[in-house]
Amino acid sequence: MSDFLFPIIEIILGVVLLFTGGEFFIQAAINLSLILGIPQIVIGLTVVSLGTSSPELLVSLSSIFKGSDSLAASNVIGSNIFNILVVLGISSLITPLKVKSRIVRRDVPLLMAISCAVWAMSSTGLLTLQAGIFLIFCLVLNTIWEINTINEKEEETKDAEPDIEEFKEKYEGKLNILLKLILGIFLLSFGSNILVNGSQKLATLLGVNEVVIGLTILATGTSLPELVTSVIAAFKGKTDLAIGNIIGSNLLNQLLILGSCSIFSGFKGLVIEQSLIKTDLPFMVLTTFACLPIFWSKGKITRIEGFILLNLYIFYIIDKILFLNEFNYLSQLRIGLFIYFSLLTMILFAQEKLKISKS
Repeated sequence: MSDFLFPIIEIILGVVLLFTGGEFFIQAAINLSLILGIPQIVIGLTVVSLGTSSPELLVSLSSIFKGSDSLAASNVIGSNIFNILVVLGISSLITPLKVKSRIVRRDVPLLMAISCAVWAMSSTGLLTLQAGIFLIFCLVLNTIWEINTINEKEEETKDAEPDIEEFKEKYEGKLNILLKLILGIFLLSFGSNILVNGSQKLATLLGVNEVVIGLTILATGTSLPELVTSVIAAFKGKTDLAIGNIIGSNLLNQLLILGSCSIFSGFKGLVIEQSLIKTDLPFMVLTTFACLPIFWSKGKITRIEGFILLNLYIFYIIDKILFLNEFNYLSQLRIGLFIYFSLLTMILFAQEKLKISKS
């Protein structure tokens, strides 16, 4: 038991440092952007989004430099699955998420297209340098498009953008901003190293592939900023921000993080394990298409649909953790759980549709 204690402490400490570093980084970057005269909406679309995705970025890059491609790729895939099933699920349990903006018409289809493209490019078992450059190019194009078409957004969507006004009221000195920026970057770098080290040690002690750790513990730890941001937005009734944060984060995870990792991997490319290609990447694409209830339910994700998303994640985690090679004799229980969650999903979904049709 004592052998497991130190890696677990490393993982917890790494998550805390990443969360704290991300907060310092966002605060300093927003204040710096305001001093430089950058428009508030541009800050919301770029600085805040980058800040919430910084833990995934630093952890994945740290994994690459430590020669662990499997941790880097599985962290991104696991984070995307966690964001949609858990973050979107919990947010919709707090309040039904109504969407009356171009998020439905533009951002969700774009995320679906990018997810399918990443799956296709990874199918050879390698994300090449050229693929990484293509993903970064798509990120630049998307950011320019977002900024140039901002006037097309509905007023309530603009109101739902991250609130920057509070930072105008408490300008800090330039030295304090610089110190916060440096401290944030240091904590992010230090925290990512500790988290990756702890994850690698835990995987070795458990005798499991690093992919499993990356898809579960690592992905959950690095997705905490998105969870906190969306939950707070849901409590405040800013449902567009709750959904936009998830969609934007999943786009950044694939375009920025996978793109950067592929580029930093050099000409050898980013190695994608077969288990990710056969199981987890398809599941990530399916969870992305789970955003379609936004269309089906008259522009709203209900509490029951959020409950279904959370149940799907529970099944996914049970399948990943409990049913490793050592537990093959429990294959019948796996089938039973699959049938249970499938029936539960169909019953709840049918119940919700009946309510909508009657109303």
